[in-house]
Amino acid sequence: MDSDPLLALRHAIKTKSPITYVANSEPTTSLLAASHIVLSPTLSLPKSTTTRYSKPGTSASSPSDFFTLEAVYLAWLLRDAPVAEYMKQARDNGLAVGFVSVTERKSIVEWLEGKVNDLKRIVSLAAESTTPPGTPTHPGAATMPLITPKRTAHTADTTTTPSKRRYVADQQDVEVVKRIKQNEVELRDRNTVLRGTKPNNFSALRATYSERLKKLKETKPGATPVPAPTAGLPMQSRKAKNLYPIIMISSSPTALITMHNVKRFLQESLFESSSTARERAAAAGNSRAEDVIHIDRRRVPPSSSSQPTSTSRGDIQRYFVVDSTDALQKFGADAWERVVCVMTTGQAWQFRPYRWSEPRALFHHVKGVYVSWANDPPNTKIKDWNVTELKIDPHRRHIDKSVVAHFWQLIDDWTITNKPWLIKS
Repeated sequence: MDSDPLLALRHAIKTKSPITYVANSEPTTSLLAASHIVLSPTLSLPKSTTTRYSKPGTSASSPSDFFTLEAVYLAWLLRDAPVAEYMKQARDNGLAVGFVSVTERKSIVEWLEGKVNDLKRIVSLAAESTTPPGTPTHPGAATMPLITPKRTAHTADTTTTPSKRRYVADQQDVEVVKRIKQNEVELRDRNTVLRGTKPNNFSALRATYSERLKKLKETKPGATPVPAPTAGLPMQSRKAKNLYPIIMISSSPTALITMHNVKRFLQESLFESSSTARERAAAAGNSRAEDVIHIDRRRVPPSSSSQPTSTSRGDIQRYFVVDSTDALQKFGADAWERVVCVMTTGQAWQFRPYRWSEPRALFHHVKGVYVSWANDPPNTKIKDWNVTELKIDPHRRHIDKSVVAHFWQLIDDWTITNKPWLIKS
């Protein structure tokens, strides 16, 4: 039987030997009242015996940096206890501080039961001892690791002068400091937030501009400077070739604007209900609405007078209207780059299959238009959505033209600002 406290406890646990307690040479069933833990018929150790299992965050240079035999045994004894119960039992047994933490309990229990052979924080028995002469010993002192006993005012020092005595912090103070550090919150300012965690590599950007800057510096006074590169021009020139803006509407059957009546509304400035438009199409032999509809409108240049002439009628601008992402996929992988407007009924489920399913993110990238009756009450769901309300009168059809004109003005303003390459010049 090895007299090292940790090995002796491990041997007793692995062999399932009975572990009992002794108080004043008398057996007891209370670990709190006990003074010694009996690990075998021939080995009884004080429960305060220092083991080789070091505490986390310590230098393992003093006895207070190691767990006691009682703390290690209690961690194994309460190995299956819930967290709250384990901490309560530790306090009830006099270990308000110095007990094995819940996160460390599993690893020491597995080592004691022989499930693992090595534990990082168990100091090796082969460590060279530099314990000063005269240090009190216990039965396992011959094989204990490097530990310097805590000095008191009455302890004689035979190796150093009183002015050079090593300071040993109080164990309770150490535990209090640890708890305080665990609750600390790192303060962050605008500089640390902007710094971020992802490293950015701008070498490609530097390579693009370095040659241009070099030529600018070498340009003689009065000479024509070399134009600096304009970001986005290749993309814009590529997009300017036969790419028309796309408008997405809701697929809800209760929406005011559907694939049945959208063309007449936006192209002819006349609103009719979706059911009426569907019946009219069915009578003409078109029982099913198309999934892609094109709309042609004549854009009047801003400089034109209120009375358009033959030279100021503007160009025909084509738009496509879809009501689903399946139809949108027909326009290619970059179709979302061409979407300029999303008409919504205020129902968030409409955006689930979209590229941006969250309304605030969606309407940051496209123009949002909420279509409703003029006499409907305000919809509180859309107040944070960054959308413009488009109100249609239920009865007065003569004002449809002004409503549609307002809609196209919204689309033109947004597109010119955000996606000018989609506007036909």
